[in-house]
Amino acid sequence: MYKEIVSGKEKIAVVGLGYVGLPLALEFAKKVDVIGVDVNEGHVAKLWRGEDPNGELGSDSFADRKISFTTNPAELKGAKFIIIAVPTPVDKYNKPDLKPLLTATKSVGKYLKKGDYVVYESTVYPGCTEEECIPLLEQMSGLNCGLDFKVGYSPERINPGDLEHSLQNTIKIVSGCDEESLEEIAKTYELVVKAGVHRAPAMKVAEAAKIIENTQRDVNIALMNELSILFNRMNINTYDVLNAAGTKWNFMKFSPGLVGGHCIGVDPYYLVHKAAELKYHTQMVASGRFVNDSMGGYIAKQTVKRILASGKEGDSGVKNESAKIAINSGVKKGTTLENLRVLVMGVTYKENVSDIRNSKVSDIVNELVSYNIDVDVIDPKADAHEVLEEYKIRIQKEPVGLYHAVIVAVSHKEYVGLSADDFRKLLMPGGLLVDVRGIYRSLSKEFRYWSL
Repeated sequence: MYKEIVSGKEKIAVVGLGYVGLPLALEFAKKVDVIGVDVNEGHVAKLWRGEDPNGELGSDSFADRKISFTTNPAELKGAKFIIIAVPTPVDKYNKPDLKPLLTATKSVGKYLKKGDYVVYESTVYPGCTEEECIPLLEQMSGLNCGLDFKVGYSPERINPGDLEHSLQNTIKIVSGCDEESLEEIAKTYELVVKAGVHRAPAMKVAEAAKIIENTQRDVNIALMNELSILFNRMNINTYDVLNAAGTKWNFMKFSPGLVGGHCIGVDPYYLVHKAAELKYHTQMVASGRFVNDSMGGYIAKQTVKRILASGKEGDSGVKNESAKIAINSGVKKGTTLENLRVLVMGVTYKENVSDIRNSKVSDIVNELVSYNIDVDVIDPKADAHEVLEEYKIRIQKEPVGLYHAVIVAVSHKEYVGLSADDFRKLLMPGGLLVDVRGIYRSLSKEFRYWSL
């Protein structure tokens, strides 16, 4: 297989051209012929023009690549090594939603030929490839795995917005249904991964490795979020505590915040699902998910409480006398929640990306709106149409007027350098600055201020 691909006799196909599939397809296309398949016609049209629909890659990434793009799965007949990299989300009940994965598997199975290789990159629970995907491939093709075709699993490690940890310089985990497939798959990925590959002894091992990478981060962030709730009641700034504790050589530096996106905020639910099948309740994993999923509502409630608590002498700790006078003027007596205005800055799931999938900022907005508060939302990265369609939240091009509170929910680079004067132009006298990521702690003496 590897020799046939390198020699140009056979092609690689990548099914699913999102944040994971597109960089992979373009990297392979530097050296071998690639077919890129996606169901979104609009995305495919952009790809033919050398545009990344995800906003991650520049036009130069498409230059001199041996690649074609299509929405027609029948073109999979022209490939011998097929990589499936479609999303694996959860449903509204936080149960694994395998529909995109199984739909892609059906399309691949329909055109599968003897001698083909199918490699999955989509994040799944341990055992999913063997229990769900392989039987479907066999059913659709009439072929037998291991005898007529080979299957492998190689979990993606793409981190949107991260220019340091790229596909090329991040070790790739690979696995196969037997020793032969493991070696062929490993050699194929070594074409594009300069850091090398790790050969996992079984597909279940590779699947589990991916799940625990993100589950570990989720649980640790949940601990920081829980500590921030506790420290808030003690009137201690969490980031001050973390800076102090971080001076110890073996302290792990995690910080509190919103946990959304398509990985950390989703993958642990796949592990919880599999554990439930085995009649085991995952205490730490499930608890971590509960804590992290509740943070948006918690931030909104704290914002409302602190807006309404303004005007209490000594409430702010501000030393600047003119700022103290403004702060202690507070919210006018008789102000109701319906009269309050709040600006939320940032709606993507993390900083410096346009990706809005599973963004927990929507929880902040929805909680505030439930109090009949007037909420404006801005974001320099997000697509306004996508946000409206996904969350029914309307993004404004710029702030309008003054606000009782400004919540900086996502620390985009456009926001990091904002000064006290910038916030004075946004906040009413006595207004509250809510700094979710703790990037404006130097301004805590200038405004009524709160962070996780």
